[in-house]
Amino acid sequence: MSNLDVLLVAPQFALQLLIDGMLFGAIFALAAYGMALVWGVMNIINITQGEFVMLGGFVTVVLAKAGLPALLSIPVSAAFLFAVGWAIYRLAIYRIVDRDLFISLLATFGISIFLQQLMNQTFGADPESIETGLGTLVLLGGDITVAWIKLVSFAVTLATAVGLYLFLRHSRTGQAIRATAQNARAARIMGIDTDRVYAFSYALNAAICGVAGSLVAMTWVIQAFNGLAYTVRSFMIVIIAGLGNLPGVIAAALGLGTAETFVDFLIGSEYRLAFVFSLLVVILVVRGQLLARRRQVLK
Repeated sequence: MSNLDVLLVAPQFALQLLIDGMLFGAIFALAAYGMALVWGVMNIINITQGEFVMLGGFVTVVLAKAGLPALLSIPVSAAFLFAVGWAIYRLAIYRIVDRDLFISLLATFGISIFLQQLMNQTFGADPESIETGLGTLVLLGGDITVAWIKLVSFAVTLATAVGLYLFLRHSRTGQAIRATAQNARAARIMGIDTDRVYAFSYALNAAICGVAGSLVAMTWVIQAFNGLAYTVRSFMIVIIAGLGNLPGVIAAALGLGTAETFVDFLIGSEYRLAFVFSLLVVILVVRGQLLARRRQVLK
């Protein structure tokens, strides 16, 4: 019996995959929203996104091995990545703001390679994960099982998303970020320190990735060279949802997580990343055709 037949004969397995996919996809939403923030405010496509996620996961692993409860490591990871993001901005990123988008791709790609090698030398190349010991929730007489840490991760993701939305809407710093994203020149005329806004936005993105990395370390595995997959996922989600569309980012991330989980089950985990990269190509081609049609209509 093939895996597809299993889903048809026992639909509870499909429900299990749907739940697992949505819970895992929620973590993608965090990294994607951070990328959308940097892209929308600074016009930079941040290729280091996945490396920030991995680094946040390694912070959690180190703290857990030192005896700190895994969940308590999340704010520590966010704070550490905020400092790392701020430092990287001051050392390199500020030089490419307002430059050509292709330059930002090259610069952040170089930084991503540096971070990969740094993590490899510091933490090793072996995959790492954390056992939280929270147990498993059993539903439908044992047909559906959900690890409690996945539910906790989903709740942390939602709380982070709501917190970011409220921060950007109601705080003065958040208003300055939105004003700079709309028109940086006008914001400078109005007295906003756009350089500081850029630094804070990039550091905030790194902190969000730190939270995502902690959750990945607790629900999946992290590895020094696994960051590219999360960068691609984040980029794909932002392309689908658009900049500044938090509900769209969440919906696209949940859909991607679900699709990956079903592909993993149906054709094998070894084809999971191939599916992600293939889907990215399809989305870019379709998006390019849609943009070409819009330009023709405008003409």
